Amino acid sequence: MLISTKGRYALRIMIDLARHGDQGTIPLKEIAERQGISEKYLEAIIKLLVTHQLVSGTRGKNGGYVLSRDPAEVTAWDVISVTENDFVAVSCLSPDAAVCERASACATLPMWRAFNEEIRQFFQQYTIEALAKQADRL
Repeated sequence: MLISTKGRYALRIMIDLARHGDQGTIPLKEIAERQGISEKYLEAIIKLLVTHQLVSGTRGKNGGYVLSRDPAEVTAWDVISVTENDFVAVSCLSPDAAVCERASACATLPMWRAFNEEIRQFFQQYTIEALAKQADRL
């Protein structure tokens, strides 16, 4: 169970936007340069963040991206659950999984559900605002 590059980079984008939000819209090129990530790769990630209304974008000469919500209200879980397809421990807990015939007799299902809940609660402790402040201290 690994968080993909997409998930880690999405968090970095969100933190970057939070740190530079006072500058208005931020061009993707600037984020890519600051983060040392290919702009082409970030395009796919930012599109996902826009689709899930975590980020808003504008086109044109002064175009760029901003956070759609207050960074104090967005958690790491909000980002990770989008990029990692809800980040479940076992496939049977995936939102799009077929109904399992063995679920009622599965001795491990409660354990997996509890584990998923622990993961969710862990990442919900960290807001984008707190992570941005941590980055400012580094």
